[in-house]
Amino acid sequence: MGEVNAAIDVGKHQLDVALGSAGELFSEPNESRAIARLCQRLARAGCARVLIEGGSYQNLLVGALRAAQLPVVIVNPRRVRQFAQSMGQLAKTDALDARVLALYGERLQPPVRELPDEQTRALRALWVRREQLIEMLVMEENRLEHASKALHRGLRAHIDYLRKQIRQADDDPDRAVRNSPLWDKYELLSSVPGVGPGLSGALLADLSELGRLNRREIAALAGVAPFNQDSGTLHGQRKIQGGRPRLRRVLYVASVAAARCNPLLKPFYPRLRAAGKKPKVARVAVMRKLLTILMLKTKTAWRPPCPA
Repeated sequence: MGEVNAAIDVGKHQLDVALGSAGELFSEPNESRAIARLCQRLARAGCARVLIEGGSYQNLLVGALRAAQLPVVIVNPRRVRQFAQSMGQLAKTDALDARVLALYGERLQPPVRELPDEQTRALRALWVRREQLIEMLVMEENRLEHASKALHRGLRAHIDYLRKQIRQADDDPDRAVRNSPLWDKYELLSSVPGVGPGLSGALLADLSELGRLNRREIAALAGVAPFNQDSGTLHGQRKIQGGRPRLRRVLYVASVAAARCNPLLKPFYPRLRAAGKKPKVARVAVMRKLLTILMLKTKTAWRPPCPA
């Protein structure tokens, strides 16, 4: 049974487990003792993969599976749903979802990759919260612009509150990585001109694969890899899609600063524009090049390039 693709549909109170697309189906409560029991059972089954869709109630389970050294694969729920629809599977229950997820693992065999450790997960929670606060601030400022005067006082009070929370959240990632194993990597990334604490924290939190994958894989994960839009004789403009949108937004802002002060990037954007590239295309190219530089800086600090 060395090729069992176990799948777990994670709910707030219950875990629905499928030992393969045609194997045993059972459920366990989503609580610590039941999860420990489940880990032992999966270890005996000799799983090639334990597939889980990314979601909100999986932290306890993933931590236990990691501790049991089981091959966990976190899958994008949208891809699994598209896979189910491609087979005409339109019905949706927790048990069916577990079966489909197991079949997804059998057919596509997604690679087992190292999962973020507890320190990285904690940092990501802080970073995501900061991004959520910024999103709320933008929404409230937009509402203030069009709201009647009767609502201005309440909206301004909430905007002030959110700004205070964001200022506090700006310091949280720095405190979280200081005196931790992540600090050395944080300092190396921050040594690159144009890369501030925001992007360094975002990369550690949401792109822990940086330095372990090649530049094309990293670009795809960050959502800055262009994909062809061709069909027959039609050759459309390549577009970026997918990836991690929150990280891409932070990377975009950092690339603007880096293009002004980083000696490797400063001539790059004007050269692309002079060659006829559209502004957005040139900006995305700067983002990819910055990522490539940062891949090399996960082990050594920045050094100014030698003058020609």
